[in-house]
Amino acid sequence: MVFQWFTDEVGEAISAYPGRISLAFLLLTGVFLLGLGNVETESGSNQFVEDLDSFEAFEDIQREFGSSFGESSTTTQLLQREQNVLSRPSLLRLLRAQERLQDHEDLRVTSVSSPARTVAQQLDPQATTVEAQIDAVEAATPTEIDEAVRAAAETQGFTSQVSEDFDRQSAAARAAQASVTHDRDVGSREERVERVLATVGGDIQIVGSAPNTIGSSLALVLPAAFILIILFLIVAYRDLVDLILGGFAIVMTLLWTFGFLGLADIPFNPLLVAVPPLLIAVGIDFGIHAINRYREERERGQPVGTSMMVTTEQLLVAFFIVMGTTVIGFLSNLPSALEPIRDFGVVAAIGICFTFLIFGIFLPAAKVKIDRLRARYPIPTMSERPLGSEGSALGRLLSGGVVIAKRAPVLFMLVILVGSGAAGVYATGVGTGFSQDDFLPPEYDELPQWQKDLPGPFSPPEYSYVEKTNYIDDNFPSSSSVMLFVETRMGRDAALDQVHRVGRDPPPTFERDGRHAESQSIVTIVQSYQERDPEFRDLVARNDPDADGIPEQNLGEVYGYLESAPASGVGGVLAEDRRSTLVTYSVDADATNTEVSSDARVVAAETPLEATPTGNAVIFQEASSLILDTVITSLIITLVGASAFLILVYGVLEGRPSLGVANVVPIALTVTFVVASMRYLGIDFNAINGVILSLTIGLGIDYSVHVTHRFADEFHRADIETALDRAVRGTGGALTGSMLTTVAGMGMLVFALNPAIGAFGVLTALSVVYAYIASMLVLPSTLVIWDRVVNRSRPARWIRARRRSGPAPRSPVED
Repeated sequence: MVFQWFTDEVGEAISAYPGRISLAFLLLTGVFLLGLGNVETESGSNQFVEDLDSFEAFEDIQREFGSSFGESSTTTQLLQREQNVLSRPSLLRLLRAQERLQDHEDLRVTSVSSPARTVAQQLDPQATTVEAQIDAVEAATPTEIDEAVRAAAETQGFTSQVSEDFDRQSAAARAAQASVTHDRDVGSREERVERVLATVGGDIQIVGSAPNTIGSSLALVLPAAFILIILFLIVAYRDLVDLILGGFAIVMTLLWTFGFLGLADIPFNPLLVAVPPLLIAVGIDFGIHAINRYREERERGQPVGTSMMVTTEQLLVAFFIVMGTTVIGFLSNLPSALEPIRDFGVVAAIGICFTFLIFGIFLPAAKVKIDRLRARYPIPTMSERPLGSEGSALGRLLSGGVVIAKRAPVLFMLVILVGSGAAGVYATGVGTGFSQDDFLPPEYDELPQWQKDLPGPFSPPEYSYVEKTNYIDDNFPSSSSVMLFVETRMGRDAALDQVHRVGRDPPPTFERDGRHAESQSIVTIVQSYQERDPEFRDLVARNDPDADGIPEQNLGEVYGYLESAPASGVGGVLAEDRRSTLVTYSVDADATNTEVSSDARVVAAETPLEATPTGNAVIFQEASSLILDTVITSLIITLVGASAFLILVYGVLEGRPSLGVANVVPIALTVTFVVASMRYLGIDFNAINGVILSLTIGLGIDYSVHVTHRFADEFHRADIETALDRAVRGTGGALTGSMLTTVAGMGMLVFALNPAIGAFGVLTALSVVYAYIASMLVLPSTLVIWDRVVNRSRPARWIRARRRSGPAPRSPVED
């Protein structure tokens, strides 16, 4: 058999040339170190949506009309907080801040917007520049300013720029929003803007950009995870040399994986924060199993080389099965439409392959070399006894699942199936979601005191962006909108009428203005500008045969007039080549993304124009749908692929393909209870944890494979009860150590500053706990039932009764 030959050859090579093998792996580590310097970091939500149709439409809008999606890289958002931002001194401060920003040529400011400008234009409609608007406010009396504020409150958009405590009667508000648009992104833009704002006084601050929490999360999580992992490894290995060797192999695995990241030019995104704990978890499991199995052979009096040959012959098979099924689980994310999820699948799969090589070949070779050196030099040995050995307290505790399997396996499995069925029904209610809030840390004041008290590099920074955006959410009117990107020849006579008809009889989530949806478009600009400009009103009348206020003739002349008119706003809704236009609809701020997106797509589908809906709600809903597709597709591919792989491997290696089916039972239970726990904890599938099911299957198979493979090995030479007992005790100690270290490492992610990563850590830790429990308690009963069905064996108590009364039946192994 090819694989048997391979394991034999590897075992002999490890025994014969441990030093050369170890040196080769160290040289490869040097190669991967070269890639570490090329690793780039990405953060935020845009990387998860940049390939979506709705986001591409938004980018088209940005190029054509200069709009922004959330906090665009070319727009600086300002927040003013004072006793009354609509008082004369406060209005002047905001206007002067915008003026000074415009005067800085290196900031490349193209436009500014603020409630102060709106008030100034109420005082002087001809004041189109910031300088003229400052003059208008300076020349006005407090009474005139109050009247101008009340008039400005009637204009569209003004109330969304001032806080909800705005009082028209007193013309006062405590906060205002403003924006400064740059024609392109400028290096150190935010720092330069802050320096300018400091020169005007008052409380005007830049809101800033969403923080990159990856570095801070790693600085906070990894040291804590490292300390806990070391503590558990000390208990698991109980030998300083083995502890150092196992730790070095883990570090080598991480260096190889992230070196590959740099060499392959894959950016480090928030999802990849979970890769180090994942590889550490699998590496710890492999390491403890390798050392534990080797110690079992050494306890029997076998020499170093022979002990390691027996260990590698058995464990390389188990490691290969774990690697194969885990790689299938992670690569099942490749069909995802979201690039960061695809990158996660590739990097995690490569990392698992590296883990197999390092812990399957390097660790055994280094262990052989060190133990032979121990025989010649006084290198101390603290403990060589395996975990969970016969007679130990842990060994007795681990045998609980075997006891159940001996006494009432069928009844126990019926209870488990009923419970898992109920959990499965409950799990169907789990939701999906995608929001920018998934990537934002909590406010500094909300962090526990112990985190604030951490020393220098480990202490979480104070992200002012979060405090300011939360303030805006809490104190400014809630508003929501969707955009329709319409591609058509706007010079055609019917173009404006067609755009106007798009909003007729709008769906429920769209705000209404009579029979039409409340909107901003080229049509509303034409209608509103007629009220301000008599000459333009006459132009429209001459080209409006049906006298409905919307011209149907000579549209090029109408557009040309608006383009040359001051402050018409036509450039924000009509492309320069007049081949596309933007329509922005106001929607119910309390409606869900699903409802808004559905209605927006209905509106787009019902128009004869080529229209694409976009905006926050549409983009995030499309991302949520794709996340759900990813979850379902990944689950199906992983379960089918892993099951087929296990059936094939057990058929080839053991001649018992049905063992692969038994191996999958604990995994199915683990997946069911993980999703049910998500619903119970109020955790939706999102961009970060959308890969959790493939990861659950990957980690869960790790546990059940070790038990099943050891059982198959023991079942060749013992009855089922003895085989189960040896399998559970032989692997249970290592699995327990692996489970505790994995839960400790992954559980530390709950303290990550990125809330989605924290939830991901909780779910991964739960996955490991469920997989461990299922492998220790449920799998023994599953294997007993498997034996009765496949080998047509009888319960042990029936056999014992027959032995007392007559000849013993033949063993299924002998058949």
